[in-house]
Amino acid sequence: MRVVLVDPSRTVLKFVSRLLTARGDEVHPFTDARAALDYISQDMLVDALITSAEPLSMTGLELCWETRLLCGERRSIYVILMSSNQERRNLVEALDSGADDFISKPPAPEELYARLRAAERLSSMHRDLMQLASLDPLTGIANRRVFFERAEGALAQRSEASPVATVMLDIDHFKSINDLYGHAVGDRAIREVASVIAGSNEIVGRLGGEEFAVFLPGRGFSGALEVAERLRLEIAAITLPVDGKVVTFTASFGVSKWRTDETVDEMLRRADMALYAAKQAGRNRTICADDRLAAKNYDGTDRPVRAAPRPEPAGALVPVDQG
Repeated sequence: MRVVLVDPSRTVLKFVSRLLTARGDEVHPFTDARAALDYISQDMLVDALITSAEPLSMTGLELCWETRLLCGERRSIYVILMSSNQERRNLVEALDSGADDFISKPPAPEELYARLRAAERLSSMHRDLMQLASLDPLTGIANRRVFFERAEGALAQRSEASPVATVMLDIDHFKSINDLYGHAVGDRAIREVASVIAGSNEIVGRLGGEEFAVFLPGRGFSGALEVAERLRLEIAAITLPVDGKVVTFTASFGVSKWRTDETVDEMLRRADMALYAAKQAGRNRTICADDRLAAKNYDGTDRPVRAAPRPEPAGALVPVDQG
């Protein structure tokens, strides 16, 4: 474990550090609580904090509370407060201040190791829960919720002049794949597509079923079209051996560029309309969103219901509009 250790006494720091090092832990000792807190805020790999009740610059209880504020659903830090005062009132106050555990100072090696083993078990459980809540179980890429969180974060952090685009894609004739070859082959197709888009090193996610999204901060239409076309060709090249046969399939793509004051959801809706137009135009192609698509009527599913653009040759790049 990576452990931050805080105590005003260098003698105590040396003693406890030796115990932790002998166990194989990576120890970062501090006498000053604020310096320790700064380090914790910057190092996302810190697993545990062990602090005395009397460090420099702030109390141990304050440090426990401030450390707990740094933690969220995506970060787990096990906090242990050390104190030579074992009164029940102090134990209750420590737990109420965000500590997970309370130990005497100086700690007995066996007791310290046992408490750290408990910390490891809880941290492992937290990581597993985080993974279940963040990743699509079939493909291992971000699920819909996490994709939107990452995309919204990237949009908020962009520089004012930096372009942003998004790509929506959907496997063509996916129901036929399931009907002809079974759902196991359909799942293989979904995993293969996820592997292809994950290799793009962009913000990607599975939005549901056979539909995926790619968020592209720093790219305008031309960059997004380049990404979409590269992914389209890579997907078309996928082969799935099934009972002596080879199954191939394609995907259709919709691209949209961010507009001022637009949300990620609004941008994706326009890409989704372009994707639907690509399906209507013959599939296995890329279409860009534009005002003509946005002006179409909708049924109850946010899909355009008017006639799609005139079909182009299969596999063609169809930039409806560059606006």
